[in-house]
Amino acid sequence: MLASFLITFREGLEAFLIVGIILSYLNQLQASRFNKYIYLGVFFGIIISLFIAYIFQVVLYAIDNENYQHYLMIGILLFATIVLSYMVVWMANQSKQIKGEIEENLKTLVTTGNITGMVFLAFLAVLREGFETVLFFSSLSFNESFSFQEGIIGATSGLVVSLVLVYLLMRGVKNIPIKEFFKYTGLLILIIAGGLFGSAVSMMQAAELVPTFVPMVYDISNILDDRGLVGTFLRALFGYNSSPTLLHLMAWFTYMISALFLWKKTYAK
Repeated sequence: MLASFLITFREGLEAFLIVGIILSYLNQLQASRFNKYIYLGVFFGIIISLFIAYIFQVVLYAIDNENYQHYLMIGILLFATIVLSYMVVWMANQSKQIKGEIEENLKTLVTTGNITGMVFLAFLAVLREGFETVLFFSSLSFNESFSFQEGIIGATSGLVVSLVLVYLLMRGVKNIPIKEFFKYTGLLILIIAGGLFGSAVSMMQAAELVPTFVPMVYDISNILDDRGLVGTFLRALFGYNSSPTLLHLMAWFTYMISALFLWKKTYAK
Protein backbone atom coordinates (compact mmCIF):
# COMPACT_ATOMS: atom_id res chain seq x y z
CA MET A 1 0.00 0.00 0.00
CA LEU A 2 2.87 2.37 0.78
CA ALA A 3 4.40 1.84 -2.66
CA SER A 4 1.12 2.67 -4.43
CA PHE A 5 0.62 5.69 -2.14
CA LEU A 6 4.08 7.04 -2.94
CA ILE A 7 3.75 6.66 -6.69
CA THR A 8 0.30 8.27 -6.99
CA PHE A 9 1.28 10.97 -4.50
CA ARG A 10 4.32 11.81 -6.60
CA GLU A 11 2.56 11.54 -9.97
CA GLY A 12 -0.56 13.32 -8.72
CA LEU A 13 1.53 16.12 -7.26
CA GLU A 14 3.22 16.75 -10.60
CA ALA A 15 -0.02 16.62 -12.62
CA PHE A 16 -2.04 18.76 -10.18
CA LEU A 17 0.78 21.30 -9.88
CA ILE A 18 0.92 21.78 -13.64
CA VAL A 19 -2.87 22.08 -13.92
CA GLY A 20 -2.87 24.45 -10.93
CA ILE A 21 -0.22 26.63 -12.57
CA ILE A 22 -2.30 26.75 -15.78
CA LEU A 23 -5.52 27.74 -13.99
CA SER A 24 -3.74 30.27 -11.80
CA TYR A 25 -2.06 31.95 -14.78
CA LEU A 26 -5.32 32.04 -16.73
CA ASN A 27 -6.79 33.92 -13.80
CA GLN A 28 -3.86 36.39 -13.87
CA LEU A 29 -4.46 36.93 -17.58
CA GLN A 30 -8.16 37.51 -16.81
CA ALA A 31 -8.92 34.61 -19.11
CA SER A 32 -10.74 32.31 -16.68
CA ARG A 33 -13.33 31.74 -19.40
CA PHE A 34 -10.87 29.20 -20.82
CA ASN A 35 -10.83 27.12 -17.61
CA LYS A 36 -13.43 24.72 -19.01
CA TYR A 37 -11.02 23.74 -21.80
CA ILE A 38 -8.32 22.95 -19.25
CA TYR A 39 -10.77 20.72 -17.37
CA LEU A 40 -11.67 19.10 -20.68
CA GLY A 41 -7.99 18.30 -21.28
CA VAL A 42 -7.72 16.83 -17.78
CA PHE A 43 -10.81 14.69 -18.45
CA PHE A 44 -9.39 13.36 -21.72
CA GLY A 45 -6.06 12.67 -20.00
CA ILE A 46 -7.77 10.57 -17.31
CA ILE A 47 -9.89 8.67 -19.87
CA ILE A 48 -6.89 7.81 -22.07
CA SER A 49 -4.86 6.79 -18.99
CA LEU A 50 -7.64 4.37 -17.99
CA PHE A 51 -7.74 3.07 -21.56
CA ILE A 52 -3.98 2.46 -21.47
CA ALA A 53 -4.44 0.57 -18.18
CA TYR A 54 -7.07 -1.61 -19.86
CA ILE A 55 -4.81 -2.27 -22.85
CA PHE A 56 -2.00 -3.29 -20.51
CA GLN A 57 -4.26 -5.89 -18.90
CA VAL A 58 -5.42 -7.19 -22.30
CA VAL A 59 -1.85 -7.46 -23.60
CA LEU A 60 -0.71 -9.22 -20.43
CA TYR A 61 -3.48 -11.77 -20.09
CA ALA A 62 -5.12 -12.12 -23.52
CA ILE A 63 -2.68 -14.83 -24.63
CA ASP A 64 -2.66 -17.84 -22.35
CA ASN A 65 1.01 -18.62 -22.86
CA GLU A 66 3.33 -18.78 -19.88
CA ASN A 67 6.48 -17.92 -21.85
CA TYR A 68 4.77 -14.95 -23.53
CA GLN A 69 3.63 -13.53 -20.20
CA HIS A 70 6.99 -14.20 -18.57
CA TYR A 71 8.96 -12.34 -21.25
CA LEU A 72 6.44 -9.51 -21.35
CA MET A 73 6.68 -9.11 -17.56
CA ILE A 74 10.46 -8.87 -17.82
CA GLY A 75 10.14 -6.18 -20.47
CA ILE A 76 7.65 -4.16 -18.44
CA LEU A 77 9.78 -4.40 -15.27
CA LEU A 78 12.87 -3.17 -17.13
CA PHE A 79 10.93 -0.40 -18.89
CA ALA A 80 9.34 0.67 -15.59
CA THR A 81 12.79 0.87 -13.98
CA ILE A 82 14.03 3.17 -16.76
CA VAL A 83 10.92 5.38 -16.81
CA LEU A 84 10.71 5.80 -13.02
CA SER A 85 14.42 6.59 -12.78
CA TYR A 86 14.21 9.12 -15.60
CA MET A 87 11.09 10.68 -14.08
CA VAL A 88 12.90 11.50 -10.83
CA VAL A 89 15.90 13.07 -12.58
CA TRP A 90 13.78 14.94 -15.16
CA MET A 91 11.54 16.52 -12.53
CA ALA A 92 14.52 17.62 -10.46
CA ASN A 93 16.15 19.30 -13.47
CA GLN A 94 12.99 20.87 -14.90
CA SER A 95 11.19 21.99 -11.73
CA LYS A 96 12.79 25.46 -11.78
CA GLN A 97 11.94 26.11 -15.43
CA ILE A 98 8.61 24.37 -15.86
CA LYS A 99 6.46 27.19 -14.42
CA GLY A 100 7.94 29.80 -16.76
CA GLU A 101 7.65 27.55 -19.81
CA ILE A 102 4.01 26.71 -19.08
CA GLU A 103 3.09 30.37 -18.57
CA GLU A 104 4.87 31.41 -21.76
CA ASN A 105 3.11 28.71 -23.82
CA LEU A 106 -0.23 29.50 -22.22
CA LYS A 107 0.07 33.23 -22.91
CA THR A 108 0.64 32.47 -26.58
CA LEU A 109 -2.35 30.11 -26.67
CA VAL A 110 -4.62 32.70 -25.02
CA THR A 111 -3.42 35.50 -27.30
CA THR A 112 -4.07 33.44 -30.43
CA GLY A 113 -7.27 31.91 -29.05
CA ASN A 114 -5.89 28.40 -29.60
CA ILE A 115 -8.44 26.35 -27.66
CA THR A 116 -7.15 23.02 -29.01
CA GLY A 117 -3.69 23.89 -27.72
CA MET A 118 -5.05 24.62 -24.24
CA VAL A 119 -6.88 21.29 -24.12
CA PHE A 120 -3.76 19.51 -25.35
CA LEU A 121 -1.53 21.24 -22.77
CA ALA A 122 -3.63 19.95 -19.86
CA PHE A 123 -4.15 16.60 -21.60
CA LEU A 124 -0.39 15.96 -21.87
CA ALA A 125 0.22 16.93 -18.24
CA VAL A 126 -2.28 14.34 -17.01
CA LEU A 127 -1.50 11.66 -19.61
CA ARG A 128 2.23 11.62 -18.85
CA GLU A 129 1.68 11.06 -15.15
CA GLY A 130 -1.18 8.64 -15.84
CA PHE A 131 1.00 6.51 -18.13
CA GLU A 132 3.79 6.36 -15.56
CA THR A 133 1.27 5.32 -12.88
CA VAL A 134 -0.16 2.56 -15.09
CA LEU A 135 3.34 1.33 -15.87
CA PHE A 136 4.24 1.21 -12.20
CA PHE A 137 1.10 -0.67 -11.16
CA SER A 138 1.54 -3.16 -14.00
CA SER A 139 5.06 -3.96 -12.81
CA LEU A 140 4.00 -4.01 -9.16
CA SER A 141 1.19 -6.47 -9.87
CA PHE A 142 3.75 -9.11 -10.88
CA ASN A 143 4.75 -9.38 -7.24
CA GLU A 144 2.83 -12.23 -5.63
CA SER A 145 2.59 -10.25 -2.38
CA PHE A 146 0.79 -7.37 -4.13
CA SER A 147 -2.77 -6.85 -2.91
CA PHE A 148 -5.07 -5.16 -5.42
CA GLN A 149 -7.37 -3.86 -2.67
CA GLU A 150 -4.51 -2.36 -0.66
CA GLY A 151 -3.03 -0.96 -3.86
CA ILE A 152 -6.28 0.87 -4.67
CA ILE A 153 -6.50 2.26 -1.12
CA GLY A 154 -2.89 3.46 -1.25
CA ALA A 155 -3.30 4.95 -4.73
CA THR A 156 -6.49 6.79 -3.80
CA SER A 157 -4.91 8.14 -0.62
CA GLY A 158 -1.88 9.37 -2.56
CA LEU A 159 -4.05 11.25 -5.06
CA VAL A 160 -6.15 12.84 -2.31
CA VAL A 161 -3.10 14.00 -0.33
CA SER A 162 -1.41 15.40 -3.45
CA LEU A 163 -4.60 17.25 -4.45
CA VAL A 164 -4.94 18.80 -0.98
CA LEU A 165 -1.28 19.81 -0.99
CA VAL A 166 -1.55 21.50 -4.40
CA TYR A 167 -4.77 23.25 -3.30
CA LEU A 168 -2.94 24.69 -0.28
CA LEU A 169 -0.07 25.81 -2.48
CA MET A 170 -2.42 27.51 -4.91
CA ARG A 171 -4.17 29.22 -1.98
CA GLY A 172 -0.90 30.89 -1.06
CA VAL A 173 0.39 28.66 1.73
CA LYS A 174 4.11 29.34 1.37
CA ASN A 175 5.64 27.22 4.15
CA ILE A 176 5.06 23.84 2.49
CA PRO A 177 8.52 22.37 1.65
CA ILE A 178 7.56 21.29 -1.86
CA LYS A 179 11.17 20.89 -2.98
CA GLU A 180 11.85 18.51 -0.08
CA PHE A 181 8.74 16.50 -0.98
CA PHE A 182 10.05 15.97 -4.50
CA LYS A 183 13.56 15.26 -3.28
CA TYR A 184 12.75 12.50 -0.80
CA THR A 185 9.80 10.96 -2.59
CA GLY A 186 12.15 10.81 -5.57
CA LEU A 187 14.67 8.90 -3.47
CA LEU A 188 12.01 6.42 -2.36
CA ILE A 189 10.89 5.90 -5.95
CA LEU A 190 14.48 5.18 -6.99
CA ILE A 191 14.67 2.52 -4.25
CA ILE A 192 11.39 1.03 -5.48
CA ALA A 193 12.75 1.06 -9.06
CA GLY A 194 15.82 -0.80 -7.79
CA GLY A 195 13.50 -3.50 -6.45
CA LEU A 196 11.76 -3.74 -9.83
CA PHE A 197 15.13 -4.10 -11.55
CA GLY A 198 16.14 -6.88 -9.14
CA SER A 199 12.84 -8.67 -9.83
CA ALA A 200 13.49 -8.41 -13.58
CA VAL A 201 16.93 -9.99 -13.14
CA SER A 202 15.44 -12.84 -11.08
CA MET A 203 12.82 -13.48 -13.78
CA MET A 204 15.50 -13.46 -16.49
CA GLN A 205 17.44 -16.04 -14.50
CA ALA A 206 14.33 -18.19 -14.13
CA ALA A 207 13.87 -18.02 -17.92
CA GLU A 208 17.59 -18.83 -18.38
CA LEU A 209 18.12 -15.59 -20.31
CA VAL A 210 21.06 -14.70 -18.08
CA PRO A 211 23.41 -16.96 -16.09
CA THR A 212 22.90 -17.58 -12.40
CA PHE A 213 26.58 -17.94 -11.43
CA VAL A 214 26.10 -18.38 -7.68
CA PRO A 215 22.53 -19.55 -6.86
CA MET A 216 22.63 -18.19 -3.30
CA VAL A 217 25.05 -15.65 -1.83
CA TYR A 218 23.57 -15.85 1.67
CA ASP A 219 20.40 -16.95 3.37
CA ILE A 220 18.98 -14.80 6.18
CA SER A 221 15.46 -16.19 5.98
CA ASN A 222 15.80 -17.37 9.59
CA ILE A 223 16.25 -13.70 10.57
CA LEU A 224 13.96 -11.91 8.08
CA ASP A 225 12.21 -14.23 5.66
CA ASP A 226 10.94 -12.51 2.49
CA ARG A 227 7.77 -14.59 2.83
CA GLY A 228 7.11 -13.47 6.40
CA LEU A 229 4.94 -10.52 7.44
CA VAL A 230 7.69 -7.87 7.45
CA GLY A 231 9.65 -9.54 4.64
CA THR A 232 6.61 -9.61 2.37
CA PHE A 233 6.11 -5.88 2.93
CA LEU A 234 9.78 -5.15 2.14
CA ARG A 235 9.68 -7.41 -0.91
CA ALA A 236 6.58 -5.67 -2.28
CA LEU A 237 8.00 -2.19 -1.63
CA PHE A 238 11.75 -2.53 -2.23
CA GLY A 239 12.25 -5.94 -3.85
CA TYR A 240 13.81 -7.44 -0.71
CA ASN A 241 15.18 -10.97 -1.11
CA SER A 242 16.38 -13.00 1.89
CA SER A 243 18.38 -15.44 -0.28
CA PRO A 244 19.50 -13.65 -3.46
CA THR A 245 21.62 -15.03 -6.27
CA LEU A 246 24.95 -13.37 -6.98
CA LEU A 247 23.74 -11.69 -10.19
CA HIS A 248 20.54 -10.44 -8.51
CA LEU A 249 22.54 -8.91 -5.67
CA MET A 250 25.15 -7.38 -7.98
CA ALA A 251 22.50 -5.94 -10.30
CA TRP A 252 20.53 -4.42 -7.44
CA PHE A 253 23.67 -3.03 -5.76
CA THR A 254 24.99 -1.54 -9.02
CA TYR A 255 21.66 0.13 -9.76
CA MET A 256 21.31 1.56 -6.26
CA ILE A 257 24.86 2.97 -6.17
CA SER A 258 24.35 4.58 -9.60
CA ALA A 259 20.87 5.89 -8.74
CA LEU A 260 21.92 7.33 -5.37
CA PHE A 261 24.94 9.03 -6.95
CA LEU A 262 22.75 10.54 -9.67
CA TRP A 263 20.08 11.58 -7.13
CA LYS A 264 22.64 13.29 -4.91
CA LYS A 265 24.32 15.03 -7.84
CA THR A 266 20.98 16.19 -9.30
CA TYR A 267 19.65 17.71 -6.08
CA ALA A 268 23.01 19.26 -5.20
CA LYS A 269 22.57 21.75 -8.05
